[in-house]
Amino acid sequence: MKAFLILEDGTVFEGTSIGADKEVISEIVFNTSMTGYLEVLTDPSYAGQAVTMTYPLIGNYGICKADMESLKIWPDAYIVRELSRIPSNFRSEATIQDMLKLYDIPGIAGIDTRALTKILREKGTMNGMITTNENINVDEIIPKLKEYSPRGVVAKVTCEEKKVLEGNGKKVALLDFGAKNNIARSLNERGCEVTIYPAFTSAEEIIESNPDGIMLSNGPGDPKECVSIIEELKKLYNTEIPIFAICLGHQLMALATGADTHKMKYGHRGGNHPVKDLKTGRVYISSQNHGYVVDENTINSDIAEVGFINVNDNTVEGLRYKNKNIFTVQFHPEACPGPKDSGLLFDEFMNMMGGNKNA
Repeated sequence: MKAFLILEDGTVFEGTSIGADKEVISEIVFNTSMTGYLEVLTDPSYAGQAVTMTYPLIGNYGICKADMESLKIWPDAYIVRELSRIPSNFRSEATIQDMLKLYDIPGIAGIDTRALTKILREKGTMNGMITTNENINVDEIIPKLKEYSPRGVVAKVTCEEKKVLEGNGKKVALLDFGAKNNIARSLNERGCEVTIYPAFTSAEEIIESNPDGIMLSNGPGDPKECVSIIEELKKLYNTEIPIFAICLGHQLMALATGADTHKMKYGHRGGNHPVKDLKTGRVYISSQNHGYVVDENTINSDIAEVGFINVNDNTVEGLRYKNKNIFTVQFHPEACPGPKDSGLLFDEFMNMMGGNKNA
């Protein structure tokens, strides 16, 4: 069945429908990862977006459900150049087509994803529609595309009630703004007992649980929309509890301490982004997925300093807070399938909490 991708600038791509047969409007973004498509599909940070994979062949090793970063697929739609119909992998349990249909996610294959990516890089991220309607009026659709904005996505992806991953080491409170499974797993593997809290949990409840440390997770959407969460983070900042934040959590802590954020032209999404640790001079190759960034010029130098920068464009990739046991990163040290260069940041968090007594 034919399918069409219509961008808000009027560009139309024709391809083949994959997954669910439904029409959807979403923000079109691109990811440059060569592997890890299942982790991308199950990353809650993609809620409210349609993901384009720049690597030309997707699906060749199938689906292994143990690799899922959450319980379901989160992107509104999936866009690929060529979709492998017969995966080759002894771990494979299903195909991407199976998964898209299971979770009612539409997609399109057979379009020039490199050309699409070039448009998004030159003009910036824009909205689009995926449809199988061959008679659709593009001029009538464009105003609807321009009006679309993902709203309330953190509420959509966060857990409904708190849950505990048992451990006999440090107690960590993980605020779930759309957390990938491997954040809690990375802590649990270091002996931590991880209690995962819904995004809108009060600071008082977190503090009363007497954690050794607090983890602020990744998540989707515009950080400035999370007004009530930012107010609770102000209270957590004023405690002496060590805090480590990733991605959206990093942006929210920056907003809570007076800094500002803005939307990037097309964001950073992929598994090959170099970031430099300004304290050690070391460069990590990192996994990233963000469309917003902290404005360096708005950071109060009495409160925090830039700890990491992106080597490609010098944007802020992390902050170290002064006179506080708090550090935050924009990239993903818990990345699966990788790269795992920056996984040692979890060990730094362990040291902030007093070390791993099981090590």
